[in-house]
Amino acid sequence: MVEVKEKIKIESRCGICCSECNFQKDGKCDGCINITKPFWSDSCPIKNCCEMKRLKCCGECCEFPCDLLKSFAYDEKQGDNGLRIENCKMWCKLK
Repeated sequence: MVEVKEKIKIESRCGICCSECNFQKDGKCDGCINITKPFWSDSCPIKNCCEMKRLKCCGECCEFPCDLLKSFAYDEKQGDNGLRIENCKMWCKLK
């Protein structure tokens, strides 16, 4: 029996699921992998780091999960309790 790996689409550098975001659904954002500048800021440190290292997402990094990613994932106001870290793990495990 041959094991078939599920195709996983990496949606963002940090592990956020862009397909679930209202900004993408409303056509205001194509996701950080497809844009040069975030709509919400002049830059994103996670996007910049991944691009500098030529990584598709944080899960490919030898320092994963780093303090920068953790600070976003567990941010009191905009964090997701580490869900984005788990997404990065899944995306990189199944690609």
